[in-house]
Amino acid sequence: MPDKHFVIPRQDINREDFTSSIPDFNRRSEFMKTDMGHKCIITSIVRLTEQEKLFKLRIIDHHERGIFRFKPGQFLMLELPGYGDVPISISSSNSNHEFLELCIRKAGHVTSALFTLDEGAHVAIRGPFGSSFPMDEMAGNNVLLIAGGIGIAPLRAPLFWISEHRERFLNVAVLYGVKEPSQLLFTYQFDEWEKINHITLHTIAEHAEAGWRGKNGMITDLFQDISIDPEHTYAIVCGPPVMFKIVCSYLDNLGIPMNRMFVSLERRMHCGMGKCCRCMVGSTFTCVDGPVFDYWTVMNLKEAI
Repeated sequence: MPDKHFVIPRQDINREDFTSSIPDFNRRSEFMKTDMGHKCIITSIVRLTEQEKLFKLRIIDHHERGIFRFKPGQFLMLELPGYGDVPISISSSNSNHEFLELCIRKAGHVTSALFTLDEGAHVAIRGPFGSSFPMDEMAGNNVLLIAGGIGIAPLRAPLFWISEHRERFLNVAVLYGVKEPSQLLFTYQFDEWEKINHITLHTIAEHAEAGWRGKNGMITDLFQDISIDPEHTYAIVCGPPVMFKIVCSYLDNLGIPMNRMFVSLERRMHCGMGKCCRCMVGSTFTCVDGPVFDYWTVMNLKEAI
């Protein structure tokens, strides 16, 4: 005889524990936290070259500044009211919770307007967005950081991380190539990286200029100056996409596994949230699923580079 006291429990669709179990088909759950605007003041502007400036930002609200966190390799959306916003890699240490540093190249409508600003101007940021470099995974190994042109900007955050945890890594080398010596960025930190942080630095320029005493050639020529233990080496490559195939193929021939090479794909990113679809490669959004990918993944993404 059935139990008359048995009652099927009523499902309250307004209960938080019930609604939170619904699958997030749009993959946007994390954006509830990151898609929040933070008003910032520009505290410092340093001209690095004719085309690049380093902006130091401070989140105005004390509470928001205290909870803002990011990982090396992530980016944020920088908004200039009345002009729009642009995705910019974070170029500062993630242990510094007082300031953010952004290296910006004058290349379009928004960045040209940013170049007209003075210290004390107000802007806004959203983020951080995207994946990051696996710094903890790299611990106990050699690290090779390879930058082409402005690619040194996103490499600066992992360089800070390594410098602050130097005892956790073996040999660390930076290979940095530019078209002309005058395009070298962060030259004022070169001595600090080498003498204080014990990071080997090799630079090269495709075309010589008056007074240049460094090497001339392509960035792959710098591999002749270093020895690589492929079984205990991780590589991070940042720069123009055309450089990825050349450099990563070279590293592959040396025996470094593709899943230990990491690149940052920032091409065509616009909204930072996968809404505009400008950065879509197949079914992958470089702004949501990236911008950091291992090279094995990149090789399996049609037209990624």
